Amino acid sequence: MGKYRVSAAGGFPAILYTMRKAWTSGGLFRFFVRMASKNACKTCALGMGGQKGGMVNEAGHFPEFCKKSVQAQAGDMQGIITPEFLKQTSIAQMSRLTPRELEYLGRLAYPMIAEPGDTHFRMVSWEEAFDRIARGFNSTHPDRTFFYSSGRASNEAAFLLQLMARAYGTNNVNNCSYYCHQASGVALNKIYGSGTASITLDDLHHADLAIVAGANPASNHPRLITQLVELRQRGGRVIVINPLKELGLVRFKIPSRPKSLLFGSTVCDLYLQPRVGSDIALYKALLKGLIEREHLDRDYIARYTQGWDAVEADIKASSWSDLLTACGLSHDEIEQAVRIIAHSKRGIFMWAMGLTHHAFGVDNILALSNLALSQGWLGQPGSGLLPIRGHSNVQGVGTVGVAPQLKQAFAERLSRLYNITLPEGSGMDTHGAMVASHEGNIDVAFLLGGNLFGSNPHRTWAAEALQRIPLTITVSTKLNEGHLHGRGQTALILPCLARDEEHQSTTQESMFNYVRLSDGGKPLVPGDMRSEVDIIASIAERILPKGVYDWSTLHSHQALRDAIAEVVPGLEPLKDIGQTRAEFQIANRTFHTPAFPTPDGKAHFYVTPVPDLAYQDGTFQLMTIRSEGQFNTVVYEEEDLYRGNTHRDVVMMSPVDARRLNLAEGQAVDVSTETGTMRVRVSITDIAPGSLAMYYPEANLLVPQHLDPESKTPAFKSIPAHLATV
Repeated sequence: MGKYRVSAAGGFPAILYTMRKAWTSGGLFRFFVRMASKNACKTCALGMGGQKGGMVNEAGHFPEFCKKSVQAQAGDMQGIITPEFLKQTSIAQMSRLTPRELEYLGRLAYPMIAEPGDTHFRMVSWEEAFDRIARGFNSTHPDRTFFYSSGRASNEAAFLLQLMARAYGTNNVNNCSYYCHQASGVALNKIYGSGTASITLDDLHHADLAIVAGANPASNHPRLITQLVELRQRGGRVIVINPLKELGLVRFKIPSRPKSLLFGSTVCDLYLQPRVGSDIALYKALLKGLIEREHLDRDYIARYTQGWDAVEADIKASSWSDLLTACGLSHDEIEQAVRIIAHSKRGIFMWAMGLTHHAFGVDNILALSNLALSQGWLGQPGSGLLPIRGHSNVQGVGTVGVAPQLKQAFAERLSRLYNITLPEGSGMDTHGAMVASHEGNIDVAFLLGGNLFGSNPHRTWAAEALQRIPLTITVSTKLNEGHLHGRGQTALILPCLARDEEHQSTTQESMFNYVRLSDGGKPLVPGDMRSEVDIIASIAERILPKGVYDWSTLHSHQALRDAIAEVVPGLEPLKDIGQTRAEFQIANRTFHTPAFPTPDGKAHFYVTPVPDLAYQDGTFQLMTIRSEGQFNTVVYEEEDLYRGNTHRDVVMMSPVDARRLNLAEGQAVDVSTETGTMRVRVSITDIAPGSLAMYYPEANLLVPQHLDPESKTPAFKSIPAHLATV
């Protein structure tokens, strides 16, 4: 029996889902009042909300929201986890729950603790929690601690977190981007001297070509699909590059566009499906086709770039046979893409973790960027490079210093303002902190949001690492697997307010370098939750050196914004945003002229070798992916509507491979890698032959600890895997 899929993404199913979520969250009126409040979206960094209203983007377009924002808002409007539930439900029982079941237990409303030997979590007062945290930090050396932030945190909370860590004495400060777009930041800094997008939202309105590589915005950033559809309606073209044929990247019914809602919209003109991990070979083949056509902007290359001669020589030395064999595509498919590129005047290249989650993630982006530079598509309106970032403030968290190393000017200003001596040493990145934990070299870990356990490769190893930490402190709105499988020997869970519940305003930064102001609001549920800033500041008062600064001022969001404006280049307007309500574009990050903040002022090409991946002897290349009903590690629905999977325990494989191995839909198989084996069911899917896909975070059990050498991002994709029938 075959799988059922809707005929297009979005549409009436998305509208009905939104209505159901709103109704079960306290009624339509209450739900949409919260959605329309002046707060930035809680989900992806595409950005919406703020002072123009919760369902408006920076261009003033309304209505701007999607299924992901609805799911996040509904999740925060659930009931609470009661003391009675914790008394009746053991840690062992909760550990058997799926990510979705944990998400729907409800909001965390009171501080709670589990100590060695405890079978249940128990409630504690805030004072007891803070005292225990202070004893933990004060009884160890700063080098034996680490501080981690997800992209959910506000700029104010994230800045305060890294300040507390450095004033305490450690540079072991890291964030979730090391497991998603760190490769993008490294690559873009090499190319044009800035680690963020080179374009603004407005540039999407002027492009006539978009190349979407290694991303599935139909599921993860649905509002971006509107931009792609409108680009095509203006006469532009869209090329999608993805090993897996995603329904929403082929056809989408945009709920806010009546004609599209009724009849659907075509999203792309050409869909290329290379083998998993073969992106570099594909981009080099495309560039080879452009070179042979002599379709290059040689004037731009000569005046505004460096490194072209070496790249051109490398491309010319690469044979068509080798490149096509590596990527698994035909010369005709490459030629179709080359023709589209050659007939376009302004192109934007966008990507997500399909490019970054490899042991050669930085090279993937460099190879894609070589294409853009060859056409002169960097540093002019309607053209450029766009990493499609995930969580709503993941970029802002990095901007305000949540990273092991600070730039010199940032560090000097921070030290002077707070009268502190910053610690020496490079500090540990996210995976480095996990390694240290596994080796028994971490005594305290402070985790501001997220699910560090679920975000790691090799789940068994990750659980061992976090469970060896004597004290873990997590600040969260709801329970996730990390609170159970990744809890320290003593685990404190501190409940925080959601963004639209904050008593003081906060700020967030979109993937387009646009800073929004969120007003906050009243708590959605009863309980004893506190703001992220208040939690961090209360700890800082207890663990930071006395007499060097009045740490009690850290509770004020305005005082923190004053400091950020003084310390962080580009965020000077943050000082007055609480009074003026004037949201802003960060200066000197987006480029509409070909002058770049590199040492020589030019953009740089880089030679990128083609990885040697094994596709023979029954070896597949496995990638982990997210479902349509999921955001990061949070699973809202077990069903993946767009792929037709009703359960998550599946391995997606091509019909060609299924026939070759005599496998049927739903048949049980064992998928094995160097780290373990999972028994799952076959899901026959339109994916490139030789490639497999499984759901993250469950399939992290199969992900080895192979890192990109430059970004230190784990390779959640391009994993050699084998299948065995049961």
